[in-house]
Amino acid sequence: MKRIVRATVLVRPKAGILDPQGAAVENALGHLGFSVSGARVGKVIDLEVDAADEGAARAAVEKMCEQLLANPLLESFEVTIG
Repeated sequence: MKRIVRATVLVRPKAGILDPQGAAVENALGHLGFSVSGARVGKVIDLEVDAADEGAARAAVEKMCEQLLANPLLESFEVTIG
């Protein structure tokens, strides 16, 4: 029996990949008086997956990431179920 499983995906640039948005955020925060470094900008994707269990949901979401939600050459992703 399938059920709805909630999943959250965090996609961010891989280490060593140029992140112009992160650099802009870091620069803007510096101008506001905040001392920060290493800012990286990513995206969060919330999904509701129709799956038999959490393991099946995780496998499906990881496949979604590999095929569409993340660029595996430039981005890494983390999947959280629940």
